[in-house]
Amino acid sequence: MNLKPVLAVIGGSGLYDFPSLEETQQVNPTTPFGSPSAPIVLGNLHGKPVAFLARHGIGHTIPPSQVNYRANIYALKMLGVERIIGVSACGSLREDFAPGSIVIPHQLFDFTHKRARSFFDEELVVHVSSADPFCPELSTLLHQAISTTDGQVYQGGAMITIEGPRFSTKAESNIYRSWGLSLIGMTTSPEAFLAREAEICYSVMAHVTDYDVWHTTEEAVSVEMVVKTLQRNTEIAQRSISTLVTMLPEVVDCSCSRALENAIITNRSFVSPKTAEKLDLLIGKYIK
Repeated sequence: MNLKPVLAVIGGSGLYDFPSLEETQQVNPTTPFGSPSAPIVLGNLHGKPVAFLARHGIGHTIPPSQVNYRANIYALKMLGVERIIGVSACGSLREDFAPGSIVIPHQLFDFTHKRARSFFDEELVVHVSSADPFCPELSTLLHQAISTTDGQVYQGGAMITIEGPRFSTKAESNIYRSWGLSLIGMTTSPEAFLAREAEICYSVMAHVTDYDVWHTTEEAVSVEMVVKTLQRNTEIAQRSISTLVTMLPEVVDCSCSRALENAIITNRSFVSPKTAEKLDLLIGKYIK
């Protein structure tokens, strides 16, 4: 398979285990930031090339804080990926976002503190715009694709990414609710911001598995609860992805694809050849 994928999906390893994915193969890109979480699975959906990456590794062995988000995004960029859907489990901070539903958030609050958040952490200073961290065009198409299934889907809402791996205390959960946040998860940051730095459109299919711990009449979140909901929603996710592939325009033409155009502040003459080579895939067209 030599064609670049029209879509990449980052999520659980079970996502790519469905009949309509054909001609599968695995690739193991090596990036300047190390190896991605798992081999990338390439295949065809409706005759179009797609890519799948298990965020937490095969068998879910990598905790949220230890995921090599930079290598994951960079590896997909190396394959020519221009659109990414992040599939994630999350808790609901709102009564109306009930467990079992799917939400496509429009905003993101990064409350992590241990993760590498940028490709540009030395010598080259880049201030990428992230006012709208998710691609509006891709999010709209994703919402339309999920709406063709029997899943309950909502568009909009602000997600907070916490460090994890523990779940929240009740005090924390209620504070997040008081801030007006709708969803809570552990992996969307810095994934979304790195995708923006890589000029890749990014949207999230957030599967609500629980009410976190704030709800007084519902059971507090547990691993068993999360796994059961994800298993039920896997088929919906697969059907939605399959439909989305058929809806994607051939050409990506949104602001995500030009995110670095006016974001590099470092004088180009001060960028060393070593750094320029390391980041050529991301900045080559802007500093040559």
